[in-house]
Amino acid sequence: MCLSLAPEPEDTRVHRYSTELTLKAITGMPLIRPGDDLATIVIEVLTASGIGVRQQDVIVLAQKIVSKAEGRYVDLTKVVPSARAITLASVVEKDPRFVEVILSESTEVLRYRPGLIITVHRLGFVMANAGVDRSNVGGSECVLLLPVDPDATCSNLRRQLQDHFGVSLGVIINDSIGRAWRNGIVGTALGAAGVPALLDLRGQQDLFGRALETTQVGLADEIAAAASLVMGQAGERLPLVVASGLRWTPCTAGARDLIRSKETDLFR
Repeated sequence: MCLSLAPEPEDTRVHRYSTELTLKAITGMPLIRPGDDLATIVIEVLTASGIGVRQQDVIVLAQKIVSKAEGRYVDLTKVVPSARAITLASVVEKDPRFVEVILSESTEVLRYRPGLIITVHRLGFVMANAGVDRSNVGGSECVLLLPVDPDATCSNLRRQLQDHFGVSLGVIINDSIGRAWRNGIVGTALGAAGVPALLDLRGQQDLFGRALETTQVGLADEIAAAASLVMGQAGERLPLVVASGLRWTPCTAGARDLIRSKETDLFR
């Protein structure tokens, strides 16, 4: 967790955010294929866009292009469902092969009903169908898994982007995830580097001088959700967004800080 909230010149403490945030969905991203050098492609697309990359910009990438570059495809024709998958599939009314892939990506099945399985993903996320997805994948018998290590991918991308552009950047991988207590999906940070994922404001004073006791802000999730507004959810082909105007202190922690432990999760 990042706690870099000591006063800085010109009062640039991250919890102040900013009075203006600009989100730019960048056009020109090619269809990503397994083995593509994502950092090189992002650099080329950002350069060609002519927008310029500034100090403390946050680069947000859609999960699917990261997963595609990592070759996280599964061909369902090659999946042999287990007895457990076959039994569960009959209840949730899904392809047993699809259910087998979900189980293989999960450490625990929490809830299920027709059309939906809620699991704990191997990365710790609680999510529908373990993030296994068919949309915008191509091929009726193919599904796409989440990246292997989103935080590590963000860290590697950040290093390469910073080396090229010569400025301090944040990088976030976002995905659309539902919530236990609300309808609808929102953008959520699967991985983060540079920009603080979880901002601890405990001890800061409110307007009346009262110290905050429990306030922690999911900063990376807020940025991911904002980026989703301009990325879209269907066939927009805008998987790259630059968020400009935020003020933050560089941090070494990643999006794993956003995962609530099972012991403190009242919904499990």
